[in-house]
Amino acid sequence: MTAPHHEALVADLHNDLILLVDHFDRRGRPDYFGEFWLPELRAGGVNVQVLPVFIDEQFQSEGALRRTLLLIERIHRLAGQYPELTVCRTGADITRTTADGGIALVIALEGAHALGQDPDLIRTMERVGVRVVSLAHMGRTLLADGSGVDDSACGGLTPQGLEVLKEMERLGIVYDLSHLGVAGVEDVLENARRPLLATHSACRAVTDIHRNLTDAQLKGVAELGGVIGVAAAIPPFIDPGRPTAARVVDHIEHLASVTSIDAIGLGPDFIDDYYQEVYGGWLIPGMDATWNDSEIRRPSDLPLISEEMAARGFTDTDIRKVLGGNAMRVLDEVMGMPPKTTATQGKAES
Repeated sequence: MTAPHHEALVADLHNDLILLVDHFDRRGRPDYFGEFWLPELRAGGVNVQVLPVFIDEQFQSEGALRRTLLLIERIHRLAGQYPELTVCRTGADITRTTADGGIALVIALEGAHALGQDPDLIRTMERVGVRVVSLAHMGRTLLADGSGVDDSACGGLTPQGLEVLKEMERLGIVYDLSHLGVAGVEDVLENARRPLLATHSACRAVTDIHRNLTDAQLKGVAELGGVIGVAAAIPPFIDPGRPTAARVVDHIEHLASVTSIDAIGLGPDFIDDYYQEVYGGWLIPGMDATWNDSEIRRPSDLPLISEEMAARGFTDTDIRKVLGGNAMRVLDEVMGMPPKTTATQGKAES
């Protein structure tokens, strides 16, 4: 069986490339995206790219809002710089862009530090094109606790965090569970009424690390109609000793066994090049970077996942779902769309 990788729609739910674009902008290389990332995306068959805005520690708190808006502006300028790129606000925008052979960009916030404790700012973010948001990273924000503080705190969503969740669903912004601590995940699964994403996570039953989701959490995402993007490029999430395409597919197989093939996507988290360029190596808070290099290091490596799935007997239809079909279902239903008023809004109403 031949994996249908380059004939399929491929949606990458998490690539931190805008950080490297900004890094090289400041070093007089404004064409870095075209020189490096555009060929990589094409080689990996990526049609839909979710671009998270991550705020490094030195910009958090006082500088978070300014830094966030500057990076969002850079994404918009990137689309103006390269005609094959389009910032998309709805699923229909994505469909038009990909049908014309372009790459659809979806702006996301990773950690939402820019919101501080002001839920009103989620409306500002919606106006500038943000369509996917997570409320915490490894640590604590004024909206939620990240999984990195589970050992010392067990806070879920704050009252402001719950207000942001409700407003995101009203506005058509997709909620991202990745990085939330245990109590926060429980809060979201209890209160959410619309399909959501875990843009870059994996299975704790396969690799036991705080950033991965338990079987119960995976089932909760699936019951809401959501999708888990497998963080294929992060060695400690996949397997520190063997971060291979085969181990990525082990996570996909486990996901399919505890949820269904319809709940699986790809969110590789391509950040290795940024860490190597800026810090000289991996830098993940609270983790000792002693793992082996990932076989899925860049977008051009993504076809290895399709090949491994095909070798294990996944059908072309199921491979296409994992590559992008499932993610597009969530983006089509939620992104920029008002909520439905039917009983299909989530398990909490059934």
